[in-house]
Amino acid sequence: MIRSFLATTALAALGTAPFLTAPFTTTEMMKLKRLADPQVSPDGKWVLYNQTDVDLAANTKNADLWIVPLAGGEPRRLTDHPRSDSRGRFSPDGRRIAFVSARDGGGHVYLTDVQGAEPRKVTSPATEAGGVLWIDDNTLLVTSDVYPDCADAACNKKKLDEAGKPSGARVYDKLLFRHWDTWEDHRASHLFVVPLDGGEPRDITPGDRDVPPFSLGGPDDYAVSPDGREVCFTRNDDPVPAASTNAELYVVPVAGGAARKIAGHPGYDGSPQYSPDGTRIAFRAQMRAGYESDRWRLMVYDRKAGTTANLTEAFDRHVDSFAWSRDGKTLFFTAEDAGRSLLYAVPAAGGAVRPVAGGATLGDVQAAADGRTLVLTDASFTHPPEIYRVGVDGAGLLPLTRANDAFLANFGLRPAESVSYTGASGKTVQAWIVKPADFDPARKYPLLVLVHGGPQGAWSDSWTYRWNAEVFAGAGYVAFLPNPRGSTGFGQEFIDDINADWGGRAYEDVMRGTDYAESLPYVDKGRTTAAGASYGGYLIDWIAGHTDRYRALVSHDGVFDLPSMYGATEELWFPEWEFKGAYWDNPEMYERWSPSRFVKGFKTPTLVIHGELDYRVPLEQGLGMFTALQRRGVPSRLLTFPDENHWVLKPANSVRWYQEVVGWLDRWTKS
Repeated sequence: MIRSFLATTALAALGTAPFLTAPFTTTEMMKLKRLADPQVSPDGKWVLYNQTDVDLAANTKNADLWIVPLAGGEPRRLTDHPRSDSRGRFSPDGRRIAFVSARDGGGHVYLTDVQGAEPRKVTSPATEAGGVLWIDDNTLLVTSDVYPDCADAACNKKKLDEAGKPSGARVYDKLLFRHWDTWEDHRASHLFVVPLDGGEPRDITPGDRDVPPFSLGGPDDYAVSPDGREVCFTRNDDPVPAASTNAELYVVPVAGGAARKIAGHPGYDGSPQYSPDGTRIAFRAQMRAGYESDRWRLMVYDRKAGTTANLTEAFDRHVDSFAWSRDGKTLFFTAEDAGRSLLYAVPAAGGAVRPVAGGATLGDVQAAADGRTLVLTDASFTHPPEIYRVGVDGAGLLPLTRANDAFLANFGLRPAESVSYTGASGKTVQAWIVKPADFDPARKYPLLVLVHGGPQGAWSDSWTYRWNAEVFAGAGYVAFLPNPRGSTGFGQEFIDDINADWGGRAYEDVMRGTDYAESLPYVDKGRTTAAGASYGGYLIDWIAGHTDRYRALVSHDGVFDLPSMYGATEELWFPEWEFKGAYWDNPEMYERWSPSRFVKGFKTPTLVIHGELDYRVPLEQGLGMFTALQRRGVPSRLLTFPDENHWVLKPANSVRWYQEVVGWLDRWTKS
C-alpha cells in the first residue's frame, strides 16, 4: 500500500494530462539557474553576481561567481569549483575580487580578478571567515564567530578543539540558547580587520554581543566609510536579545577604539550605507520596539552635525534594498506595493518620494559609476531573478542576463493574474491566480488555495522554489494566492490588522477569497483544497477546526498549540508582540487563538509536514497536530525531514516535498 501510494504521488507530481508544452514539474524547476547578489564594479564596466546550480542526482547546490558587461554581452564564469563560491566584492580600485568560499571545507575568503585568475586564500582562522567587505585596496573587513573571552586565534582554536569533549552535553544560563536551526555554541560574531600583507587580523567589535546580530532581513548590517577609516555596524545590547528587536547603530574607527552609538530608535536600526562623499550614513529604522514587522523607514545621519532625518515617514510602505546616487543627492530604493516590488527615489536632503520604475519584483538595487544607470534584479511568477539595468529616470529596464529564458520557453508558463475582492470589515483584498499552461476556459479545474507565512508577508509577483505556484498549476490546479490581513505591501494598518487577531479577519479574508475563487467559471467548486506554511500552516490548522469546506489540507511547519509554542520557539519578541505578552500574562489570548483548542472540529484529510531542525516552529507543533488528527480518526499523513529547518532546501527533499503534497491533493480531488 505504501509503495503504490508513493508511486502514485511521483506520477502526480510529474503530471499526466496532455500538454501543448512540457509540464513544469519540481524536477524541471531544479534545472534552473539561481542568480543573486549583483555587484557593480567601481569603473562601471562589470556586474558580478552569484549563479547557483543544482545537481539533483548528487543532492547538492553549488554557487559560482559570474560576471557580465554592464553595457550588455555574454556572461562569463569566474570561478568553477565543486564547493560554493559566493559574496563577490570588488576592491576599491576594481582590480581584484574578494569572495567567500567553502572550497576548504569551511568558510574562508579568497581573492581573484575580473579575468578569473586562480583564487588565493587570504583568511585562515579556525573560526572561519565570511561577510567580506573591502576597507581599502590592501585591507579587508570580515566576520568570524569567536569566543568572546579569547584574545587570539590560538585560544579560539583550542576552545573549538575542546568543544564537546568528553561529553556532548549543552549547558546554558540565559536566552538565546538556539536560533533558527542551530544550537548556540557560546561564540559571538565579530568584525575583523584583515591586512592582506600578512599582518594579524584585529577584532574591532570585542565583547559578548553579535556584530552583526541576527538580522530581521534586508541589506548588510555593517559598512565601511569611503575613506576606509570607519566602520558602521548594528548591535543589540538589550539584556535578553531573544525578546528584543532593539538593535542600534554604532561607528568604530578601523584603527580600533571605543564604538559610539549614532542611532537608537526603539526598534531595529540597520542596513547602513555611507554616502559616496562619506559625509552621511543612510540606514533603515523601525520605530516600535519588539515588532519585527514595523514599517522600515529610510533615514539619513549627518556625520558632522550628528543629526538624523527621516526621509519616508509619509510613505506608507516598507523600504527594502536601497542605494545612493553617485552624486549623493538621491536615494533609490525598492518597496512592495500591492503584490509587486517597485523602484522609488527620494531626495537625500528630504522631499517627496517618487516612483521610478516598475517590474514584477525588483530588488538588490545598486548605482553604477556613470551616474545614469542602476543595476538590480527582477523576478516574477514566471521567471526566477535575473540581473537588469535601468536608467535613473526609469527608462530602459533591460535584462543583462537571460540564464533561464531558453529553458523556461519549453513550458509556456502563464503570468499570474491580479484580482481583488471584498474581505473582512469591507476592506479590499488582493490575490493572484495562476492557471495551468494548457488552460482551457471550457474546462473545470480543482482549486488550490495557498496561504502565505509571516503572517506579515505576501504573495508577490515573484519566484519561489518552496511554494511555486507554477508547479501546482503544472499538476493541473488553479492556484489562488490571497494576500489577507497582515500582508505587506498594502500599508501598515493592513499589516497591523492581524496583531492579536490571528484567526479572525485574516481567516475571514481567506474564506471570502475562497468564495470568490470558487465562483470563477473554470473552477470546480467541489474540488477545493488549501495549503500553507509557518503562519500559513497555523491558518491551515485553524481552518481544520473551523470549517470542512475543503477536500484536503496541507499544513507545513504550522503552529498548533500557542502556549507550548511560546516555550519552545527562540525569537520571543514575536509571540510577545502578536499575543500581547507571555502566555502566563495573557492566557486568554493564547487560548483564544490556539488551533489545539478546536480539535473536536477536525474532519478534513490533512497532510502534516515538519522540518526536524525547525527551531522557529519546533517539531512538536507538527507532531501535536498529527496526533490530534489521528486520535480524531481523520485521514492524515505525517512527513518529516530530519535535515531541514523551517524551509525545505535540499534538492532531493524539495522534490519529495512536492511529490507528497501534490500526491495528497490528487488523492482527494482526482480519484
